[in-house]
Amino acid sequence: MKIGIVCYPTFGGSGVVATELGKALAKKGHSIHFITYKRPARLDFFSENIYFHEVSTAEYPLFEYSPYDTALASKMVDVVLYENLDLLHVHYAIPHASVAFLAKSILKTKGIELPVITTLHGTDITLVGNDPSFSPVVEFSINSSDGVTAVSHQLKEQTLLSFDIHNEIKVIYNFIDFSRFRKTNKNHFKLAIAPNGEKIITHVSNFRKVKRIEDVIRVFEKVNRKIKSKLFLIGDGPERKRMERLCREIGLCSEIRFMGKQQAVEDLLNISDLFIIPSENESFGLSALEAMACEVPVISSNAGGLPEVNIQGVTGYLSDVGDVEDMAANAIKILSDEVLHEKLKKGAYETSLKFHIDHILPQYEQYYNKVHTRVTSQNVIA
Repeated sequence: MKIGIVCYPTFGGSGVVATELGKALAKKGHSIHFITYKRPARLDFFSENIYFHEVSTAEYPLFEYSPYDTALASKMVDVVLYENLDLLHVHYAIPHASVAFLAKSILKTKGIELPVITTLHGTDITLVGNDPSFSPVVEFSINSSDGVTAVSHQLKEQTLLSFDIHNEIKVIYNFIDFSRFRKTNKNHFKLAIAPNGEKIITHVSNFRKVKRIEDVIRVFEKVNRKIKSKLFLIGDGPERKRMERLCREIGLCSEIRFMGKQQAVEDLLNISDLFIIPSENESFGLSALEAMACEVPVISSNAGGLPEVNIQGVTGYLSDVGDVEDMAANAIKILSDEVLHEKLKKGAYETSLKFHIDHILPQYEQYYNKVHTRVTSQNVIA
């Protein structure tokens, strides 16, 4: 099939999943066309089946802000017409699903009935979508899509509670590529960073408030009093400067490393002893899953879809949002008990296998075919 993928090209979960999905589909022989304002962060290799179409916006004195939605809709129409796409798969409801509806309407006037599938990823529903400024558009866009998927059962239920949805929502979990995220021997690397046998605790995110980075640091502060340890904070975002100030205030800057955005995050996961993700809301927890694939136990909140990934007592431990004391106690328990640590490492890896891309990719292919057949057959009947 010829598939257009519309996503945010950033390090956030929706952009990562969209990019990895496109790459995997291309390997299967599908023709994949990424449509976005810059090259996606993980689109880092050449493939004869992958194409990138950049959306550019012109600056006009009339507009205070560049009309990205209009430019994106025009680019969607252009790519569909000249690349003969079979369907569009848009990731994140705002603005991609609403823009896709506009593009679909334009294409209809040209005699083209293009199936549109929308994947909901989390904050497009739980945070942005609930804003009264956006919620009517989000609801309309979901109901107007030809197919809708969500990355967890919790997100599906949250969507149905938040909006008046008449469309069926199919749950297709996020996934990982084990050719990249797997346990490898990086002991020489770990010795250089933790020469005195320190335990390494890692967090990966886009440093937004919802990720509760302060909780990560507060947990580490308590763990560090009991166990020699270091904290890796991987990523970047609006909370970073505040967290750097906090680090100085508590006097742990020599033990806390702000790593910034990392392309080879798997190398850092491979020297980690524990992963922490205390988010206030997390529709799935892709970063936790990537850690689990590298045999790293997880400490997390019980928010959103995290309990569908991090299984209590099997892959790690769950705590209520903001319960720093419980998270720290669980972290200390894991890091001070080698037998428990090994058990959780094994459980993390075995659980992660359920989310292997080889299991998830066929679900998307089947769904594409189902939606495409339904839409095109309706058009023939009409």
